[in-house]
Amino acid sequence: MHQTYTYQKFPYARPPELNGGAVQRHPLVVIGCGPVGLAAAIDARQHGIPVLLLDDDDTVSVGSRGLCYAKRTLEILDRLGCGDPVVNKGVGWDVGRTFLRDDEVFNFNLRPQPGFKRPGMVNLQQYYLEQYMVQRALDAGVGIRWKNKVVSVQTHDDHVSLQVDTPGGVYAVEADWLIVCDGARSPIRTMLGLDIEGRVFMDRFLIADVLMKADFPAERWFWFDPPFHPNQSVLLHREADDVYRIDFQLGWDADPEEEKQPEKVIPRIKAMLGDDRDFTLEWVSVYTFQCRRMNAFRHGRCLFAGDAAHQVSPFGARGANSGVQDSDNLLWKLKLVLDGRAPAHLLDTYSEERGYAADENILNSTRSTDFITPKGAVSKTFRNAVLELSRELPFARKLVNSGRLSVPSVLSTSSLNTPDCESFAGDMVPGAPMDDAPVSIDSRPGWLIDQVGDRFRALYFCDDAGAIPEGMQLQLQGMGDASIPVEPLVIARKAGTCRLKTVVDGEGMAFARYDATPGTLYLIRPDQHVAARWRETEVSRVVAAVARATGNFIQE
Repeated sequence: MHQTYTYQKFPYARPPELNGGAVQRHPLVVIGCGPVGLAAAIDARQHGIPVLLLDDDDTVSVGSRGLCYAKRTLEILDRLGCGDPVVNKGVGWDVGRTFLRDDEVFNFNLRPQPGFKRPGMVNLQQYYLEQYMVQRALDAGVGIRWKNKVVSVQTHDDHVSLQVDTPGGVYAVEADWLIVCDGARSPIRTMLGLDIEGRVFMDRFLIADVLMKADFPAERWFWFDPPFHPNQSVLLHREADDVYRIDFQLGWDADPEEEKQPEKVIPRIKAMLGDDRDFTLEWVSVYTFQCRRMNAFRHGRCLFAGDAAHQVSPFGARGANSGVQDSDNLLWKLKLVLDGRAPAHLLDTYSEERGYAADENILNSTRSTDFITPKGAVSKTFRNAVLELSRELPFARKLVNSGRLSVPSVLSTSSLNTPDCESFAGDMVPGAPMDDAPVSIDSRPGWLIDQVGDRFRALYFCDDAGAIPEGMQLQLQGMGDASIPVEPLVIARKAGTCRLKTVVDGEGMAFARYDATPGTLYLIRPDQHVAARWRETEVSRVVAAVARATGNFIQE
């Protein structure tokens, strides 16, 4: 097989603990140097938290593995400082098409409206993503230790004790808090005797990464019962470096080791592409999948994220995307707890909110998988009827499910939300991830979401920034001096002299997406979810909403 990527080996460095001395206590230790652990570590450093990141390997992911990164994840990567290389190297796409045999029966567009910075999805081999994130982590001051395998974990009321095995010996280290991102098999979860429950799907799929020159559009193509692979399904994605990902459904009885052999893989690809197409195999794997989750993602001082906490099928690109969103939800809360500005029970809302998101992902993933791989005669008859009807009838096309693509969860039931007390239209309800919009900053084009950052923000909408009364400007500015600061951002239809940071919504998209009128104020959390919104600004209500969003509840 040919490889387009040279896997860099990261050097092992002898840990100082092996030289003797007292056991070191770290505010935060993260286990697992995949995308989720790297996101958590980078975010920790951007919040000013010292972090030690341990990994039992010494290279990035082998094989393309995770592939599709959704718009919300790209926005998080932008905030972490590594979005641009991912987007620049990857293949952006918005359109997906589903075929029954040779006929297109359904299509979707992940960005049916214009006015967003990032595409609906970017396809990029996981090793590139990890490479960019490792470099960003090192630049941010993350202490990464390669070939450091955690072999023992003990939990205490105020810390976690670890034993770590390395090529140079075993050492002990302690953490005030431990974030576990060590994957679906999670040795740490096993060491702590924690359960994970769910469903294993009785099917097998072949992944083939194929290097070839082709003019296929940057779209997701999914076939049911194609003539080149009858009675099964096939998925095609374009990746970077002229690599294409092809997934072939094999059935439960397929022998995984046999199916990975080139003499089995190459004929399948030739049947799909034709004998005249030149291609080279880059990576082959056979997988099954499961939809499972832990009952709780927080266990004392141990916090589980990504596949260690929850697993879904790959159809819908919900794995890495949901894991990065886990870390996005967690780190700002952990920062407040470490600083003593929020109670430790705020971290229980990490489990509450991301458990809700995991349930939503598992539900959608299970429905997709049941449609793609029906196990009973009745289910298969229904599936086939839907596909046949979808050729002609629009209502049936909505039932075709080749994998509902990853979208961020709207945390509408979160205990951290302040319920609406006034009428609003649109999608920006409390708990929703904020929508982006094009704006201008000092007469230069930009994006609203880039102006928010990783802090509490008050989005204040007005017609003319220069006409905001001086008293209102002082009130908004004063919120930045609170114990938990809220930094105001004025969104104006017209620029004007103002003491507050201001962006101009020249195209009106921000006003429209937030159903804003002059005087509307949105409180945005550090993870860019809506915490509260009002038609008129009263600082006392903002203070109460911040208290609620940080676990410092105020009884009214």
